[in-house]
Amino acid sequence: MINPQFISQYEGGGFRHLRVFNVTTCIYDITFYFAHHFFEKGDRTIDQMIQAARSGRQNIAEGNKAGVTSKETEIKLTNVAKSSLQELLLDYEDFLRQHELELWDKNDPRCLQVRRFAKNHNQPEDYMPAIKLRKAETICNIAIVLIYQADLMRHNLIERQKTDFLKQGGIREQMTRARLAARSGQDKQK
Repeated sequence: MINPQFISQYEGGGFRHLRVFNVTTCIYDITFYFAHHFFEKGDRTIDQMIQAARSGRQNIAEGNKAGVTSKETEIKLTNVAKSSLQELLLDYEDFLRQHELELWDKNDPRCLQVRRFAKNHNQPEDYMPAIKLRKAETICNIAIVLIYQADLMRHNLIERQKTDFLKQGGIREQMTRARLAARSGQDKQK
């Protein structure tokens, strides 16, 4: 029989309950604001950054939904989010370098403060009011901290997906087990 928990964890927008999805939503909203406020209209970087942030978020959701029928696709799509977030990370780092702004060290007190805040805050409304009051350097560094955190969460999610697959198999394996169990039950009734 197919494990009902296997399917129920993915139904009804289960991805919306994933912390990594919520953090990538924050990254997307911050990036949307940043790109429209710190680049000149018509700069292709605006669309590139927004699309990278969007792709990081969307692939988490798509992977989660695909997991109902294919664990392999779920893992692949979740991993695609990494590439998108890495592209976005480079854009933020480039902005800082090109504008001679500071990239905070991971042990910088400001970086540590963002990391502490992010532990318990993963909704856009937790960030956007303050983001709109910050300078470009601060916004870039906040986004960078969140990208690193999202990447770690994405990595942990993939490890969990792999473990789930090894324990339960994919939908095909579960259906095969259910079919064999049903046949075995029919044979016993004869």
